[in-house]
Amino acid sequence: MSFRNLLLSSLSPECLADLLLDAVAVGLPVKTYLYHSNELPKYVYFLTSGIASVVTRMRDGTMVEVELIGVGGIVGGLHLLGPAQTDSECFMQLEGTGLRVEFSRFKRAFRDSVEVRDAVLAFVQVQAYTLSQICACNRLHSAEARLARWLLMASDRTERDTLNLTQEFLAIMLGASRTTVTQVAHELQGQQLIEYRRGRIQITNRAGLEGAACFCYHTIKELYYNLYRPVWSPIPGHLVFPGAPFMHVPVS
Repeated sequence: MSFRNLLLSSLSPECLADLLLDAVAVGLPVKTYLYHSNELPKYVYFLTSGIASVVTRMRDGTMVEVELIGVGGIVGGLHLLGPAQTDSECFMQLEGTGLRVEFSRFKRAFRDSVEVRDAVLAFVQVQAYTLSQICACNRLHSAEARLARWLLMASDRTERDTLNLTQEFLAIMLGASRTTVTQVAHELQGQQLIEYRRGRIQITNRAGLEGAACFCYHTIKELYYNLYRPVWSPIPGHLVFPGAPFMHVPVS
């Protein structure tokens, strides 16, 4: 059985059938909250399209994005690891769809099934590594490089080059003002890397945008595409991954 969600697709048919007995397919409009800060989620979500944004809200109300989740994994996975609660919250940044499973039921599956647990922990590990990379990126790299990196990450997770994004969301992502967002987006457009209109960005030169992004993008991309069940490729000395069958990663 195959799903747009890569974590679900990595599971055996038997495990998947049991896991999704009570799953509900849902539409997820922009700004739909998937979990709130300092609360245990009622559901976990497996996105099949769209992007969820994990943000940290400061005491003055300012929000900064710390992770984005697309079809690669699970929303609510961190809450399975222990009782700690944080100021992070998660909502839909790009409209999408998903499969919703009650948190309590999925937590039992996480504890009882080695296969489910390994898949979730693999995704959570990539989340943790990605977060550490983004923290360094936000501290050290220019707004232009960070915007290029984020647009590429969003494109990877939606498999689309056209992204419907407001200035508000982009400002949260960059941790910058809307004026800065507009300026940086116009700079990338001036280099003919994107087309920027209010509420819509289209990547027109992906190779050029990758050149404008910091190396953080390539580090995060490798983590993302190396998720779940690597298998040997027909190309000697390479691995190919189900999440990205077009991508061959050299093995040292």
